[in-house]
Order: sequence, then structure tokens, then C-alpha cells
Amino acid sequence: MKPELNAQLRADIEQTVSRALEEDLGSGDLTAQLLAPDGPARGQIVTRERAVFCGRPWAEAAFRQIDSELTLEWRVDDGDAIAAAEVLVEVQGRARSLVTAERTVLNFLQLLSGTATIAHHYCKLVEGTDVKLLDTRKTLPGLRRAQKYAVGCGGGLNHRMGLYDAFLIKENHIAAAGSIADAIHRAREIAADKPVEVEVEQLDQLREAIAAQPDIVLLDNFTPEALRDAVAIVRNQPLSRQPKLEASGGIDASTVRVVAETGVDYISIGNLTKHVKAIDLSMRFI
Repeated sequence: MKPELNAQLRADIEQTVSRALEEDLGSGDLTAQLLAPDGPARGQIVTRERAVFCGRPWAEAAFRQIDSELTLEWRVDDGDAIAAAEVLVEVQGRARSLVTAERTVLNFLQLLSGTATIAHHYCKLVEGTDVKLLDTRKTLPGLRRAQKYAVGCGGGLNHRMGLYDAFLIKENHIAAAGSIADAIHRAREIAADKPVEVEVEQLDQLREAIAAQPDIVLLDNFTPEALRDAVAIVRNQPLSRQPKLEASGGIDASTVRVVAETGVDYISIGNLTKHVKAIDLSMRFI
């Protein structure tokens, strides 16, 4: 599955790649000067392991920003399953340009393919249930849009992008506002068109939240038994008062299936973006 590349994401890609190249290049690629200025070369990027591929737009931007005359022939697209030893792309042009762009291109492809791969793994673990897997804001600084795009390529869904596109009322917000109900009502007054989610830590707080009618209730560190109780409480409410339920807190590959089977609507997992193992890729001249 390949998410949409909207205008905001495209602009983010150009800016992110530019910063990455700047920190790598500095005053220039010293070692590339060993090569003839216009000497031609052809290279292939190859994967050494199975994965879900992601990062093609970032790689294209890096090659283009280094040398717009490079030509790329892709064998895969974002969201594709790739096998060990598979050729992902063939690139031709100036040898200096290829070696200068190489590390930045590989860094983006390795990280984003790693993110897509772990998201796909978690999605497979809950296959057959109705739950939807969400990422979190626990992303690498400066790479949030990139990693959230990668989660989509792996089959997951995005939670809020940042602090601006939805309310997520937590214990400190509740303490400052006075109560769960007061916090939810104030959120509706501030931005009636934005989703309102509130975090609770026990069933009594869930009942209080339901009465104030948020869109989503986040069940923080609930046991499977407590999650099933929470689902039952919500399902016993009139349909108009039933918020969606999101489970979160300490959920990993060993527990995600059990949580999914409790009947919650969503599971948010920080591991999708913060515990990422880079996929082993390399670029070879041929």
C-alpha cells in the first residue's frame, strides 16, 4: 500500500533531503575528486535482506539535487515486498555524482524501509481482527512525515501528525483543566472541528469520559481483562455516546495480538517508529 504524496509531503521531502545532503557534503566531497569529473558510471542499489521497500521519493530527490542529469530505472515501488539480493534501482551518470549521493540515498532507503517493514510485521500479527494499528509522535526528529509515510507503506495508519491537528488530553491537561469533562468541553469550544481524544488510566475515568462525549478514549496501560471490560462498558452505551477505543502503553510484538482480540478499535505503538532496524542495502558499480 502506497500513501498519497500530497503537496505538503513533497515539500517536506525536498527540505529534508536538502538538509541531509548539506550535513554530509559540507564544503564538498573530497574523495569524489579522485574520480574524473565527467567519468561515466552505472550502479545498482541491492538489498541483502527481505523487507518492505520504502523511500523512493527521498532517493529520487537526493540523486536529483546532486545531479539532475542522473537517470534512474526503478525495479520496485514503495510498499513492495523485496527479497534478499534483489536489485531495487539502476542509476547511470557521472561517477562523482553517484558516490556523492550514495550515503544520503541509502540512509533514507534503509530507515524508511525498516519502518515500513516493522509496520507490516505488526499488521500481520493482528491479521483477521478488526483493529487498526496506529503510529505515534515518537519519531526521529525532523523525519516525522517521512516515517509516518513509511508506516502507511507497511499497512499501518497515522495517528495525529503533531500537536496541531487533534486534541489528545492527558493527565497533566486534566489536572490543569479541573476534570476530564471540563477539558473535553473546553476543547470543543477551542476547535469544534478537531478530533478530541482523552487518555484514561482506569475504568471510572472511562465512564466520566463517556459522559463528556469525546471522539476517542485512549486506554493507557490497561490489562487485557480491563480492556475487555472497557469495550463492554462502551458497547452498552447508546450508539451516539460510544467513543472509539484506543489501547496504548507497553504493547509490543508479543502482546499486540492479545490486545487486538479484546475488541478495541485502535492500538497505538511507538515501536513502529522508534525501535527501527535499518534494512541492509548497498550500492555497487557494475
